[in-house]
Amino acid sequence: MHGGLKYQAPEEIDDAMLGELRRLRPFAPEHLPTELDIISACRERLGGVLQVACFDTAFHWNMPAIARVLPIPRRFNAEGVVRYGFHGISYTHILESLRGDVPERAQKGRLIFAHLGNGASLAAIKDGRSIDTTMGFTPAAGIPMSTRSGDLDPGIFLYLLTNSGVDAAGFDRMMNHQAGLLGVSETSGDLRDLLNREESDDRAAEAAALFCYSVTKQIGAYAAALGGLDVLVFTGGVGQHSSVIRQRICDNLGFLGIELDPALNASAATVISAAGACVEVRVIAADEEAVIANAVKAILTRKESSR
Repeated sequence: MHGGLKYQAPEEIDDAMLGELRRLRPFAPEHLPTELDIISACRERLGGVLQVACFDTAFHWNMPAIARVLPIPRRFNAEGVVRYGFHGISYTHILESLRGDVPERAQKGRLIFAHLGNGASLAAIKDGRSIDTTMGFTPAAGIPMSTRSGDLDPGIFLYLLTNSGVDAAGFDRMMNHQAGLLGVSETSGDLRDLLNREESDDRAAEAAALFCYSVTKQIGAYAAALGGLDVLVFTGGVGQHSSVIRQRICDNLGFLGIELDPALNASAATVISAAGACVEVRVIAADEEAVIANAVKAILTRKESSR
């Protein structure tokens, strides 16, 4: 859920929060209206049952100002038009997993998390804090995804508006549901399909190559922002399950000290980097549900202890 500038952690849903979330609907038109409908339906049918909101933006709330600001007139900043970032619940799970397995690196390391699935993003983590992430004001920003365009020259909107009969609603629909890997391949936004077709379909091969190239480029950029790299983590449906995509992403990152062990990568072991590699590469299964469950449990415990 989108937390805007206000919500930094999971909270019990009350009337005041509902009012704020309704105000935020223009910030997340693809998600918030449906989420609000579900909240209202549960309130109506389940009466006094506790509802908790977990905010996908909260993980990135303390990003440095330089990573949040958008290069548009500053007056829009005051309206909340900033880079928020998403996939925060997934990134919370990764960081918690690393705190259990490699606590020193989780606390003080230079980390890059790659959540790769139908929606895909990367985050740069330094000293246990998000310092940058690819998604921005909306989840459509960043790297090309299954059907989302990722970052795009804003001049394209003006061109399509004036020359191709595309209005604002049509542009939004195209950028969220008809672009990305689907738009490039014209057949599928699913990387499994694209990999199966790439030998006989140049467009499928180009879409898969674009995805890997974009992720590789972003890892290089975030290594620069971090001043080096200690751990790279793959998660999400693609990040967890596609050894081919992981290998292609890492093939051109040897200059950073990234080297995969082919056998470990093929088996999706927890650590897939080669012995002695400067950067540890890990695969962690996404488990956003566990983070949400723990947040609800914590709120229930606080409520019980305050009675």
